[in-house]
Amino acid sequence: MNRDLQKRVIFGALALAVFIPLLIIGGVAFQLFIGFLAMVATAELLKMNRLSPSSIEGILAMLAALVLTLPLETYLPFLPLDGNYIAFAIVVFFMMGAIVFNVGQYSYSEVVFPIASSFYVGIGFHNLVGARMDSINKVLFALFIVWATDTGAYMIGRQIGRKKLMPKVSPNKTVEGFLGGILSAVLVAALYMLIDRQLTTGYSFFVTLGLVAIFSVFAQFGDLVESAIKRHFGVKDSGKLIPGHGGILDRFDSMIFVFPIMHFFGLF
Repeated sequence: MNRDLQKRVIFGALALAVFIPLLIIGGVAFQLFIGFLAMVATAELLKMNRLSPSSIEGILAMLAALVLTLPLETYLPFLPLDGNYIAFAIVVFFMMGAIVFNVGQYSYSEVVFPIASSFYVGIGFHNLVGARMDSINKVLFALFIVWATDTGAYMIGRQIGRKKLMPKVSPNKTVEGFLGGILSAVLVAALYMLIDRQLTTGYSFFVTLGLVAIFSVFAQFGDLVESAIKRHFGVKDSGKLIPGHGGILDRFDSMIFVFPIMHFFGLF
């Protein structure tokens, strides 16, 4: 095992050693942890665009991602059911105010980036928290779909991949790998549902597998979106928090897309 692979395995195991226990515990501890990750991922996006996370707009962008991620109505009973969305909107209004106080120096197009970044990250992590509040089974189901998609796409693409999928975005991804990722996700999901009888999706077994194929497509699309962002800003990884793996956004790019689409189809 070479040093790079060894480092990747060690730090990957350490990251899981932190994430899995908190996932099992759930509740406030898990929610605050995911909120922290949302802030870090937003900071990574800001740094790509050479914006300082410690600037006023940087702090507000991270705060916006945090309040969008957390189920604020469970902490503050006076808030409506969509309290986190209202809180997000209020923080966005403050970010928009920067245009007023910096006329000629800070434009609408410039303030849109931190707003979009906080929403992109926050909405994905918000649905991760929502899935855990429903049941740990739903989170594990999504994680297995994403991991199976990544592994299947890599292995099959490496073995038989010929036709490039989107070479300008991610040169190594192939159409064969894309299809292999979907197939792997469907097979792993079928096995998961046969083993975990407590998992309920509201759909029949085969309809759920059809949805899994859609989730796998979204997982790969999420990865491509982050690849396109990094390519635009000329960076290899979103950050350096996890040696050998990159940043938080590198690890959660697929999940950011998968959890909202699972929620859309009513899985939680």
